[in-house]
Amino acid sequence: MYDSKGRTIKEEVLTKHTPMVKKLAHQLKAKLPPNIEVDDLIQAGMIGLLDALSKYEETVQAQFETYAVQRIRGAMLDQLRENDWMPRGTRKNMKKIELVLNELQQEYSRHPTEIETAKKLKVSLKEYQKMLSEGAGHQLVYFDDFNGGGGEDSDHFLDRFYSDTSSDPLQALINHGFRAAVIKAIENLPEREKLLMGLYYEQELNLKEIGVVLEISESRVSQIHSQAIARMRGVLRNQKWTGLSSNT
Repeated sequence: MYDSKGRTIKEEVLTKHTPMVKKLAHQLKAKLPPNIEVDDLIQAGMIGLLDALSKYEETVQAQFETYAVQRIRGAMLDQLRENDWMPRGTRKNMKKIELVLNELQQEYSRHPTEIETAKKLKVSLKEYQKMLSEGAGHQLVYFDDFNGGGGEDSDHFLDRFYSDTSSDPLQALINHGFRAAVIKAIENLPEREKLLMGLYYEQELNLKEIGVVLEISESRVSQIHSQAIARMRGVLRNQKWTGLSSNT
């Protein structure tokens, strides 16, 4: 069937709801790190819209948008889950670093140095920095953290929020004070790491540009960023923002 402009009904529905897909993508992007491209979310959302259109059984026209929103958001979250992928061994090493950084900070009542952290991990400084480099892309929150049953490497950030009725896990975190906890964790970072996080997340500079500002190599920036994220995850775990205790 065609409308008055010669478009198929399918094309008409897609055209009508494309602005909604873009709106949902930008709403989600606002809660995500700068490295997530909004165009990727929009592309995933359009796939979700097509899926909704093919599966929806029209009864009351006004209900389609509600159904489509669920399919669009689901497609975007699936895209983010795929981007969360990191080799199991690397994720495990970063988790060890998180735990050691937090343990040493409590023991020393200050931030441990890289040499102290490497010694606690029983590796050389060079090996420790290699672990940080391999952990490039380590994120503060993984969508696997929301699943409540990802095995020994899963941190279950939302174990204490399963009763929340929000369909958006990131919004559930924000609603329960996670944003404030993150801001405080950043403020408590060592000065260099705090500056780096500000340049990356607030000024939206890339690693190469940050290297110029800090007068260090891009690879060194990546290491410091990985360590900052690990330090923050360790602190948040200790504050019971995950399903694990600090000594797990």
